[in-house]
Amino acid sequence: MSPLVNLRGAAMAVLLWLGTSVGVLANQPAPGADVQSLLQLARQGNPEYASMRHEASAASERIEPAGAFPDPRLRMELQDITMGGEQTASLWPSRVGSTRYTLMQDLPWFGKRGLQRDMAAWQAEGAQGRALGTWADVAAGIKVSHAQLYLAYQNERLTREILDLMGRLERVAQVRYAGGLAAQADAIRAQVELTNLNNELIALDNDKRMLQSRLNMLVARPADAPLAEPAQLRALPPPAALAGLPERARARNPRLFTDEALVQAAEKGRELSWKNRYPDFSFGIAPIQSRNRIKDWELMVEINIPLQQSSRRAQEREAQAMLEAARARKQATANQVLAELDENLSALEAARRTQVLITGSLLAQAELTFKAALAGYESGKLDFATLLDAQRQIRQAKQQLIKAQVEAQTRLAAIERLVGEEL
Repeated sequence: MSPLVNLRGAAMAVLLWLGTSVGVLANQPAPGADVQSLLQLARQGNPEYASMRHEASAASERIEPAGAFPDPRLRMELQDITMGGEQTASLWPSRVGSTRYTLMQDLPWFGKRGLQRDMAAWQAEGAQGRALGTWADVAAGIKVSHAQLYLAYQNERLTREILDLMGRLERVAQVRYAGGLAAQADAIRAQVELTNLNNELIALDNDKRMLQSRLNMLVARPADAPLAEPAQLRALPPPAALAGLPERARARNPRLFTDEALVQAAEKGRELSWKNRYPDFSFGIAPIQSRNRIKDWELMVEINIPLQQSSRRAQEREAQAMLEAARARKQATANQVLAELDENLSALEAARRTQVLITGSLLAQAELTFKAALAGYESGKLDFATLLDAQRQIRQAKQQLIKAQVEAQTRLAAIERLVGEEL
C-alpha cells in the first residue's frame, strides 16, 4: 500500500473522529436548567475565583520560607598576595601568604522563626478565607441571576397568556360593537392593551438577554452562548433548617474567617515585635590555609546590639495598634453579618408567607372576579373597564406570586453567602 493511501486513510479517520466529537458536543444540553449546572461551571472556570485560589496557594507556599534559617555565607580572604613584594600579585591560594575561608550562619533569637512561620500560616488562612468569600459572592450572583432569569421567562409566559386572553376579549368587544351592544371604545381599549403587552414582551426579551450575558460571564462562557430555560427554582429549606444560623455564620462566614485569621496574624506580629528586643546571632568558622595545607582554625560569634530601644518601642506600639484594629474590624464584620442575616431571614419568611397568601386566597379570588366580570360584560351588566380591571388583578396576582418566589430565592442566596454553605 502506498504512503499516499495511508495518509488519506489517517486523514479520514481524524475527520471522522472530529465529526463524532463535534456531534457529541452539539448534542449536549445547554447549561442553565438548574443552578447546580451553572455552579459547577463557575467552580471550574470563573477567573476571579481561580485568581483567589492561586493567591491562596501562593500564600501557603510562604509558610516554610518564613520559618527557615537564613542562607549561610562563605567568604574567602587572600592575605599577602605579593608575598612581601617577592612576586607579582597572585590569586591562587597556594601562592599567597595565607587564605582564610569563613563560613557564617545567622541565627535569630529563640522563637522568632516560629512566630514568623505562624504569622505566615495565619496570613495563608486569611488568603484562603478571601478565596472562599469570592466563591460565596460568585455563587450568590449565579443563584440570584438564575432566579431573575426564571422570573423573566415566567413573566414572558404569563404575558403571552394574557396576550392570548386579551385577543379573545378584543374579539368579544368587536362582536358586541358590531351588534350595537358596546361602544367602539371597548375595542380600542382592548387594542391598546394588546399593544402594551407586546411592548412588555420586548422589554422582557431584553431582560432575558442581559441576564443570560451576566450568567455566562460568571461561568466563564461567551456572552452570547446559549443557556437553557430555568426549569424550576430550588426548594426552600424548611423553617427548622434555619435554626441556629447566627452561630453557623460566626463559625463559617468567609469574611469572619478571614478577619479571625488576620487577628491571629496580628497577635503573632505583636509577639514578634517583643522578640525584637533581643539580639540575633551570627556564628562562623574559618580555616586558614598557608601554602598547601590548613594550619589554623578560627571561631567567630557576632551579635547585633538592640540599642535603638525607642524605635523598637514604636514598632511594638504599632503592632499593638494593628492588633486592636484587626479585632475591631472583626467585630464590625460580625455585627454587619449578623444584621444582614437577620434582615434576610425576615425577608425570606415574609416571601414565604406571601406565597401562601397568594396561592391560598388571592389568586383564587382574582380568578373568580375575572370570571364574574367576563360573564357580566357578555350579558351587558358590566362595562369593559371593569373587565380590564379584573384581568389586571389576576395578572398582578400571578406576577406577585412569581416575584415572591424569586424574592425568596434571592434571600436564600444571601443567607447562604452569609452562612458560608448551602442550606
